[in-house]
Amino acid sequence: MKSFFSQKECQNKAWLLTGAAGFIGSNLLEFLLKNDQVVIGLDNFLTGKRENLKSVLEKLSPQQIKNFTLIEGDIRDDKLCREVTKNVDYVLHQAALGSVPRSLKDPQTTNDVNVTGFLNMLRASQENKVSKFVYASSSSVYGDSPHLPKIEEKIGNPLSPYAVSKRTNELYGEVFGRCYGIPTIGLRYFNVFGPRQDPESMYAALIPLWVTALLKGGPCYINGNGFNSRDFCYVANAIEANLKAAVTQNSQAFGTVFNVAYGAQTNLHEVYALIKSYLEIQGDIQPLYREERPGDVKHSLANIEKAKTLLGYCPSYSFKEGLKHTVEWFKKKL
Repeated sequence: MKSFFSQKECQNKAWLLTGAAGFIGSNLLEFLLKNDQVVIGLDNFLTGKRENLKSVLEKLSPQQIKNFTLIEGDIRDDKLCREVTKNVDYVLHQAALGSVPRSLKDPQTTNDVNVTGFLNMLRASQENKVSKFVYASSSSVYGDSPHLPKIEEKIGNPLSPYAVSKRTNELYGEVFGRCYGIPTIGLRYFNVFGPRQDPESMYAALIPLWVTALLKGGPCYINGNGFNSRDFCYVANAIEANLKAAVTQNSQAFGTVFNVAYGAQTNLHEVYALIKSYLEIQGDIQPLYREERPGDVKHSLANIEKAKTLLGYCPSYSFKEGLKHTVEWFKKKL
């Protein structure tokens, strides 16, 4: 992974990483520990995987492993949130129940985790005087807004309970910054993908699902006509955004949100063709088409100028470069 992090900026600092066993969380954990940071990881393993933590720890030196403390627990436990935020400098809050379809099926649990759990963490961080609270939001907050590219100040009506939960996070983050003085920064992720993304969940994202299916000789499904497009963001870019948000001293960045993406569109036909080429699959193997999913946005494209200007974010990996790394990782794993 390319370097964009100065250890000197974070000497003698402690990080709390929620959702540490998840896809993005475990990639953040690996980067922090490899850079000799002290990290407390919190996860309830509802969607996170112990296998992810194992694969991280296998790559570390004994001293780097000593810098990691795992706490198995739930952000819905208010008392636990108050305990784990003590003596912490930075909170990277990744824990959430993702997936639009999951939220449509079970809005109550989505709200309990994504809203109540978020508020528990935010309130505990404020009371324990955490230096910076950086949290994962989502491009889903743009809802039915037709504007492209997506600009942080122009959002539409949410199309799912998941989108409502993430927008609520942003409102709480802004209000806590204004009312209590805790520096908060929200990151609106756009279709993050990469190693350790789970292809086996019933809510699996498109890229790990297709790569795994093609490696196993199974069918790939496209919801819709295949011309829906996304601003796919390699996970290393999301890591960069988190780290730069955590260490920034730019007060203009506090209490606000930023698009985290690469800044380019790719439609589903193009994604499918690229995966096939990187897997060196010959022949005319076509995907199978089915109806679009409720709550899905047809097109997404992010304007990332705000993050570039205020955070110094400059995504190091293009979609194609990130996809190559991802395909190679899955080939080795399978």
